[in-house]
Amino acid sequence: MSRIAKNPIPIQKNFKICLNGQILKVSGNKGNLEHIIHKNVEVNLTDDVLTFAPRTSSQTAKALAGTTRSLVNNMVLGVTQGFEKKLLLVGIGYRVQIQGKILNLTVGFSRPVNFNIPENITINTPSQTEIIVKGINKQQVGQIAANIRAFRPPEPYKGKGIRYVDEVIVIKEAKKK
Repeated sequence: MSRIAKNPIPIQKNFKICLNGQILKVSGNKGNLEHIIHKNVEVNLTDDVLTFAPRTSSQTAKALAGTTRSLVNNMVLGVTQGFEKKLLLVGIGYRVQIQGKILNLTVGFSRPVNFNIPENITINTPSQTEIIVKGINKQQVGQIAANIRAFRPPEPYKGKGIRYVDEVIVIKEAKKK
């Protein structure tokens, strides 16, 4: 069994877990999430602990047990605290604004780029060069942030583009004469 799957998830009062067959539902103050458990993973819900174990001794089942534990832990963190990714626009004239359910990006193209904001994701723009993507589903928050970054990824010579706040861009040296 994997080391991750051995760690149980303690159940606290600020969220609720419901296990119905292979469907696991997690409810908290931020929202509800559900996940279908793989048939090779056994989930045991006792009064205050959620444990994961492989049903067979195959390598795939052992790996799936650890993966399932990580996914359920991320669901618990999402419905209690939520997830967020921060993006930064670097470049002259690069700016962002929200118009209803559309994120309007001006990032050096001939016309602005419009990005439709999904239903269960909130996007804030504290300034014209900052974007904060928030939500309860970690995978979805990361994917939306990556989709926004993909419109203009940072280039290696001047560092212009859309980057994560904690991202380090290694600047290349320009060609010499």
